[in-house]
Amino acid sequence: MAKAKVQYTCTVCGASHSKWAGQCGDCGEWNTMSETIAAITTNNRQGFAGKKGSAQIKSLKDIQMREEMRTPTNISELDRVLGGGLVHGSVTLIGGDPGIGKSTLLTQSLASLSQSLPCLYVTGEESLQQVSLRAHRLGLEDRGLNLLSETCVENIITMAGEPQAEGQRPKVIVIDSIQTIYTQALQSAPGAVAQVRESAAQLVRFAKQTGTALFLVGHVTKEGTLAGPRVLEHMVDTVLYFEGHPGERYRMIRAIKNRFGAVNELGIFAMTDEGLKTVSNPSAIFLSRHEEPVAGSIITVTREGSRPLLIELQALVDESHSHIPRRVCLGLDPNRLNMLLAVMHRHAGIAMFDQDVFINIVGGVRLTETSADTALILAALSSFRDKPLPNDIFTFGEVGLAGEIRPVPNGQERLREAAKHGFKTAIIPSSNMPRKGAAIDGLNIIAVSRVSELIDAAIAL
Repeated sequence: MAKAKVQYTCTVCGASHSKWAGQCGDCGEWNTMSETIAAITTNNRQGFAGKKGSAQIKSLKDIQMREEMRTPTNISELDRVLGGGLVHGSVTLIGGDPGIGKSTLLTQSLASLSQSLPCLYVTGEESLQQVSLRAHRLGLEDRGLNLLSETCVENIITMAGEPQAEGQRPKVIVIDSIQTIYTQALQSAPGAVAQVRESAAQLVRFAKQTGTALFLVGHVTKEGTLAGPRVLEHMVDTVLYFEGHPGERYRMIRAIKNRFGAVNELGIFAMTDEGLKTVSNPSAIFLSRHEEPVAGSIITVTREGSRPLLIELQALVDESHSHIPRRVCLGLDPNRLNMLLAVMHRHAGIAMFDQDVFINIVGGVRLTETSADTALILAALSSFRDKPLPNDIFTFGEVGLAGEIRPVPNGQERLREAAKHGFKTAIIPSSNMPRKGAAIDGLNIIAVSRVSELIDAAIAL
């Protein structure tokens, strides 16, 4: 028997090398080479010369447009993140920390979809008894959900292609998780880069050919990224990440990639004894609603996907007792904080080089856009001078290095959302001022164009 050939595969890009090296020669990442057994394959490929394939070249104008068929999951926040519902033939990859609620959410989704479509839950990590216990705990034991305990991708595809008890093939399949699935064509262990890549490729081909909606559960590394080759995210149509801590009540799902909807859409859930429940008013969970004004706290309006959210930004500025003052950000880019502190010093004459500055976004959400720049400046100034801002004030706007206040998209929608929650005063960029006839009743709007004007407006309140 021939000796198995060993190769080294990068866990980030999936490139294979004959020898181990500290750095991958393809993507440049360090300490990502893992030992695998090379697959023994035969060359069954035929030459292309003189062969006419089934594919044909077509003009763009000759292709008929048809609307994507969507099936709602009856879980409003999940439908929002997916872009309005589940698309037939789509492949969705869901990642998150252990215990954050991936299996719980998918069990609830399949139980809801099974009322109108044949569904199949394939488990590779848990036994059928464990899945049934979770369904019983969630009160879903009478929904008629079909279960399968299998880890071989060839067997999964064969069983999924056969009619179920009701005489129909599954239209929605969950694979929990892709790291436990293996293919018989490779000799490496389940979870290896080659196994994850080839198993996912076969499942994606099956989903596209049969029009089956497929959910893949993916493990995450200690850095919080999806485990396995990075090509896995390129193969699927949608990538969803669970955000939040497993010990917290509120969980958030963010769409990192979506071919059928808006990117960076955010869905918010509350973990209860009966599973994940949608949050009807997300802005309420991010606001502390202090009885009296407190220093270092202000409200900003951010935009997550297609809807605005009211977020409370808190700052704590304290005298530093070390040679290097601390700059700590939770939910915000630390480099953004350093830049804004430099802008305050250069264009407003407020120096905090000898102060420790701590920034926190209430609720555990992470801000990815720059509309919170003005809120960060006002919160830091309020804490630095120990002067609270009124409770009914909010602000949004981007700050440039020249000290200018730049407009942000969808300013009118942000103003309406804040007014709906009872806020009375807004400090916004001049370019975001509503046009004549579009003013919002009961909302006092203060327009600023420079950082100095922003600080003067806050001091005057």
